[in-house]
Amino acid sequence: MDISQLNLLIQKRRSVFPPSFNTKKIEKKAIEQIVENANWAPTHKMTEPWRFKIIRGQALKRLSVFMVNDFKNNAPIEKQNESKIKKTEQSPLQSSCVIAICMQTHDGIPEWEEIAAVAMAVQNMWLSCTALGIGSYWSTPGSILRMGNFLNLAQGEKCLGLFYMGYSDTPLHKGKRSTIDDRVVWIEE
Repeated sequence: MDISQLNLLIQKRRSVFPPSFNTKKIEKKAIEQIVENANWAPTHKMTEPWRFKIIRGQALKRLSVFMVNDFKNNAPIEKQNESKIKKTEQSPLQSSCVIAICMQTHDGIPEWEEIAAVAMAVQNMWLSCTALGIGSYWSTPGSILRMGNFLNLAQGEKCLGLFYMGYSDTPLHKGKRSTIDDRVVWIEE
């Protein structure tokens, strides 16, 4: 691979939010490729802590209902407005697929190392989605703290977020970053 292709892919990656998704469904084969690429992330002591719960079809409606009920039962009353409830309800329903990003902890491995490995796996997913023309967004709603039963999480497993996916007809906005010069220190002697 030419490094310029990789540079372009990395710089093209964007958060694409569910309201931008169209109704085109993501094929199972594409989802399988995306999570297979996630599986190639670096991992300390080869623990491979990432776990993915792929939510599609009618299960998206169940996720929507769970998230709305959780929001109404747990969000501070001053944050509960019709707009926020509607957004919570619609995000899963507007998506072709939602992947619950989960992590299995391991004795003797610092949790931050496992979280870092999962984050790298998600970056692989995000870049794969970008290459396939699929919009995606990693969200961390408060409900992820209470999804154990909904996701049937194993002992030591926790949910770190939801990865919303869908095709979009909306052109990607131009990315911007400030110069790296303010964030790099060269130590050569």
